[in-house]
Amino acid sequence: MPATNTAPQINHDDLTLEELFALAQDKSSEGRQTLFENMRDMFLDNGRSVSDRERALMSEILRRLVHDVEKKLRKSLAENLSKRSDTPHALIVELANDEFEVAHPILIESNVLQDQDLIETIKHRTMEHQLAISMRKNLSEDVSEALVETGEQDVIANLLNNHGAKISRHVMDYLVSESKRVDSYQNPLVQRPDLPPELAERMSWWVSAALREHISNKFNLDLGELDDAIETVATEQFGEKSEDMPPASKAEELIERLSDLGELNPAFLIKALRQGEISLFEAAFCKLTGLKLKLLRRILFEPGGEALVLLCRAIDVGADTFAELFELSRRAKDREEEISADQKERLSSLYDKTKPEDAKRILKRWRRSSDYLFAVKQISKTA
Repeated sequence: MPATNTAPQINHDDLTLEELFALAQDKSSEGRQTLFENMRDMFLDNGRSVSDRERALMSEILRRLVHDVEKKLRKSLAENLSKRSDTPHALIVELANDEFEVAHPILIESNVLQDQDLIETIKHRTMEHQLAISMRKNLSEDVSEALVETGEQDVIANLLNNHGAKISRHVMDYLVSESKRVDSYQNPLVQRPDLPPELAERMSWWVSAALREHISNKFNLDLGELDDAIETVATEQFGEKSEDMPPASKAEELIERLSDLGELNPAFLIKALRQGEISLFEAAFCKLTGLKLKLLRRILFEPGGEALVLLCRAIDVGADTFAELFELSRRAKDREEEISADQKERLSSLYDKTKPEDAKRILKRWRRSSDYLFAVKQISKTA
């Protein structure tokens, strides 16, 4: 005959909780398993009226027994308690730190667990426990940060895919930087509704730079044309929206009107400088060159003047106009600055030797986002 379980079934209606608690001292596996099953049934019996003290006693018995019974019973208990908010905290924490199969429903759903409980489990339990926590419907910034600190890429990617998880700005900044080397972060990051636009733009350049390297190596394409295509797509996808741009200055508005009328030319640059209208001059030069103001100023006031030679050659500023523009721009910067005859002769010679098509090609690169150029440089260093 097959073996049968001879452990007595306890009729919990006939025993007081104090008597049941005393039975918890029974060390036999059969007795403890039977006691556990009875305690579980009593605890989960919604029709039974029990006091807070009785519920606390049942919970303590279950907590003491939980590691002495087979896994399927612990798992069943965890599944039943995961959706309840009236379960004592200590019992839920015990189950949350059990084997993964037992802990899983608790880690995913129980709202009894507090942030510190989750963080301790993240630090001391397995990657499977961490993955389960990363799937919770609501996660605080502190718990999200603890998950990121594990360094487990699968856990972090799971967290990023969880739009109910709050992620602080400094952690998001770190993950965007990490996306340079971890491809699995890229798509989840750009899909997050809370990704700040400036971080999305920065990340897009890293992704684009890596794509550039891969395509150029595989297909041996011209990098200049490839850069044009990649930057166009990246700008369309991640560039600043018009409503996020700062309002145009009065100088910029005037320059736009002059450009529409066809009256914006190198002669206007000289006129603005002579009249001391520096903001008007800068806005006009930006419009003619397509450069951002920050980069234009670096070129204008670069000590040697070589960059300004290339800029003027690229937009068809004549040699005489360039010489006057160079001198006036230096005076605008520093009224005490003297330009030596040797410097004038050197720049004049450079101007004559520079081919317009070469200057235009260089200007085209200067027009690119500085973030993209930096990304390309960094990718090239590690290639």
